[in-house]
Amino acid sequence: MKIRITVLRCVSVIAFSGVMTTAPANDDLPLNDIPQALKPPTVERDYTRRVEMIPMRDGVKLQTFILVPKGAKDAPILLTRTPYDAAQRSKRAATASMLSTLQLSDEEFVKAGYIRVYQDARGKYGSEGDYVMERPARGPLNPTKTDHATDAWDTIDWLVKNLPESNGRVGMIGSSYEGFTVAMALLDPHPALKAAVPESPLMDGWMGDDWFHNGAFRPQMLVYVYMQTAGRGEGIYTGLGEAGAARNTHDDYETYLRAGSVGDFVRKYGFDQLPWAQRTMAHPAYDAFWQEQALDRLLARKPYSVPTLWEQGLWDSDDIYGANHAWLAQKAAGHIANNWLVMGPWRHSQINGTGYEVGPLKWEGDTSRQYNRDMVLPFLEHYLRDGPAHNLPRVSVYNTGANRWEHFDDWPIVCERGCPQSSKPLYFGKDSSLSFDKPAGAEGLADTYISDPAKPVPYIPRPIVDPFSNMAGGSWSGWGDMLVTDQRFVDGRPDVLTYETAILTSPVKVTGIPVVDLRAMTTGTDGDFVVKLIDVFPADYPNNPKLRGFQLPLAIDILRGRYRKSFEHPTAIPANQPQQYKFELPNVNHVFQPGHRIMVQVQSTYFPAYDRNPQTFVPNIFNAKPGDYQKAQVTVLRSAAQPSAILLPVVN
Repeated sequence: MKIRITVLRCVSVIAFSGVMTTAPANDDLPLNDIPQALKPPTVERDYTRRVEMIPMRDGVKLQTFILVPKGAKDAPILLTRTPYDAAQRSKRAATASMLSTLQLSDEEFVKAGYIRVYQDARGKYGSEGDYVMERPARGPLNPTKTDHATDAWDTIDWLVKNLPESNGRVGMIGSSYEGFTVAMALLDPHPALKAAVPESPLMDGWMGDDWFHNGAFRPQMLVYVYMQTAGRGEGIYTGLGEAGAARNTHDDYETYLRAGSVGDFVRKYGFDQLPWAQRTMAHPAYDAFWQEQALDRLLARKPYSVPTLWEQGLWDSDDIYGANHAWLAQKAAGHIANNWLVMGPWRHSQINGTGYEVGPLKWEGDTSRQYNRDMVLPFLEHYLRDGPAHNLPRVSVYNTGANRWEHFDDWPIVCERGCPQSSKPLYFGKDSSLSFDKPAGAEGLADTYISDPAKPVPYIPRPIVDPFSNMAGGSWSGWGDMLVTDQRFVDGRPDVLTYETAILTSPVKVTGIPVVDLRAMTTGTDGDFVVKLIDVFPADYPNNPKLRGFQLPLAIDILRGRYRKSFEHPTAIPANQPQQYKFELPNVNHVFQPGHRIMVQVQSTYFPAYDRNPQTFVPNIFNAKPGDYQKAQVTVLRSAAQPSAILLPVVN
């Protein structure tokens, strides 16, 4: 055995030596393990992906990504027009599966065999032409022959003529800015546009969507504007020069406070170079510039027959005004037959992701999927494929206190006048109380606070991170969840008045649009009023420890005092004279449960979600000077002659 092993070893050595001595020389190959090119293995996709430059009527071509399921025949087309990079919007992941490639919100449509199309808006990313932020409709503000309506028309016309796999029917869908482009298409719809789903669309940027709320400007949106208008691409804000680089984006409260007015901020950090900022600062009031961009009004003046499903998030920090007011405008104009409304328990554009929760609140399942699967898909199937009747109620609204969907034939069902039921005033009372009983006291019953522009009330706990700035890491969560932030962090501040009911012994259901009816005086000649409707949870709440004592805002909004009589023509507030400040809060469908309390908070600043009012009347608040910012004593009246209240849409 030993002899055999030795022989084998010798043979092995000899054989190995032979290989080494006879191997060909390879001195010409570079000593580099990195190939000049690596080609991925060929994988069979279950779809085809095309990139087309679709010509518009003026010769401009728009980059368009088209995903067609393999073997598709007589398939509907679903179109989204976006300023947010169609290449990325149409590619969640690089896979061979169309289902995995597209966004989560597309899953139901992919399963149903839809052709999916994403297009870069004019002037953005791969599309030619000039970009205008939310380009106005053709007319006084847009002298060209093109707008989002014509671009949608030309795109749809090309698609139905060049996609033989389609059935010639097109639906449009999109959220936020993309929802705006859907609504714009309704101004002049192509005959092949058979269904539209505008989700959280910007409809009126002055009244209550992205830029202002009732005249109060939203300065943190300036970085978003930079991202959209600084170039064709993403335009991530990393600071403009040394001044921009020195900006403290990790606490916008300090940044905007130190800058002074919005105009001072814009000039200090270079935003005055943006045409959008220049135009906006020249129009602080609701003049023709804003009125002619109010898409809800434009659509009401020009009826359309396209079946349209409007979607709105009940806690949408960006566009909480648009969809519901567009639906209401169609109703008022007598065009409700082809319009439906869904309002769900969501932050901005949450329907594009999962909807199990918002803030600390947990829902019965994935409400976003329920919306896409049970509402949008049947709606599209009916109009794009002659599928079964969708049977959608005219209005569907999630009940955020009872944790379920509810359905209505009309909206609102409770209001101040003209509804089946009338709103019920919830009056401010003595000792910080709230009651449905009207005050019986004499003149002089009031509560006061000092509003100091140098110490504004923050809208979320500090530090307040810039939601859009790359320098701050782009933390959108604080901004996105501002409307569900526990309000205990300001309760007790001397510049915040808090009123609340006794502990409820029976449920109180509110369904509709709360209306603030505030009677107040100020020592200044201008001022803002922020009002919050809040559900106060019990201190002992074992179902969810995070909600123990939680002060959950259901509706928050602001009114700039100079616009108390007219949004178009501002007037100074007469100092020390009672004035009425009446304005709507966002929609609610909620049950205040037994053991809870109803709370209302009143304050004059909500910073920097809204810019500071100098509390001295000046022609243009954007350009207020440091000396214009003055303290003011604000007096909220609650007497029989001057009662302050919230008109609650209480369901009997």
